[in-house]
Amino acid sequence: MPAFLPGLELSRRFYSDAVRPLLDEALPGLPHSAARLGSGSEVLGYDTARSADHEWGPRLQLFLRPEDAETHGPRLSALLSHRLPKTFLGHPTHFARTDDDPGTDIRVMTSTAGPVHHRVDITDPATWFTARLGFDPAQGVTTADWLATPTQRLAEVTAGAVFHDGLDRLTPARTAVGWYPHEIWLYVLACQWKRVSQEEAFVGRCGEVGDELGSAIVAARLIRDLMRLSLLMNRRYPPYSKWLGTAFTANPQGAALTPTLTAALAATDWHRS
Repeated sequence: MPAFLPGLELSRRFYSDAVRPLLDEALPGLPHSAARLGSGSEVLGYDTARSADHEWGPRLQLFLRPEDAETHGPRLSALLSHRLPKTFLGHPTHFARTDDDPGTDIRVMTSTAGPVHHRVDITDPATWFTARLGFDPAQGVTTADWLATPTQRLAEVTAGAVFHDGLDRLTPARTAVGWYPHEIWLYVLACQWKRVSQEEAFVGRCGEVGDELGSAIVAARLIRDLMRLSLLMNRRYPPYSKWLGTAFTANPQGAALTPTLTAALAATDWHRS
């Protein structure tokens, strides 16, 4: 395998050097936007060489106007399958299934002799944002939208990178959900504090009845909630569990709090925890 290149940079070059030339040749002047958003460790900037084991590689979203996505999308996808290079910067552009289960579509880069099953996802902005968030930010964001949307999803659409925004839709949409309105932010913080208050006594209560395992579980839950609270206080959408610790340690309070939280997790009795 080639030397590790962060996924966002790989996707940026893939768009400019491989996808864009084919698009300009096939449909010159077609308004479009291109980005790498959504799921994937590279979107949050946390990818490593290990990330290549699934759903990582030269990939991006190509956004067209709704009518253009309907008219040109299938033909353009087929064109890319036949005309994209089999490898880009040493990485296969073909993504094969990792499971025979038709309900599972997790893919990994692999070589192929035929047309590539590429990961250039062709769609329109409204369809994509609605699929990721449950609403289209271009139509406004309601209080219910803010409170019902997982912070991981908000992180996925506000992180990543926009390579080209010829439709002028991606940047405004990402800005619209860049952070909670002030009053909603305060409410979310209050909810997080409430979560902590509801269980903070249980570390000791479990320990008093000899339930060291239960006490440790409660301590771990509280630590998770405090890490999320720290991120929210610093206007960062907490990611899901895999990346919560990584995001937290990069936070301003992370370096100071990590030794204490780690010691609480490592404690072998509830008094120390």
